[in-house]
Amino acid sequence: MPSILLSPLVKWALAAAGGAVVVHWVVKEARRINDELDAQRARVRIRDHENRPTLRRDPVSGEYRL
Repeated sequence: MPSILLSPLVKWALAAAGGAVVVHWVVKEARRINDELDAQRARVRIRDHENRPTLRRDPVSGEYRL
């Protein structure tokens, strides 16, 4: 008994449609993950830039200190 006969054009069209679905899903997942990472980075950022400690060079020893 012959299996379902599909022309090569139909097979290529199905493969292209399946590939497009996979690419669409991958892009959607990448955007979702990046949105989650951006939200987490926004929570972690230091909001008080003026009071953030910075290193200053000691003129005598040449070392950097807080």
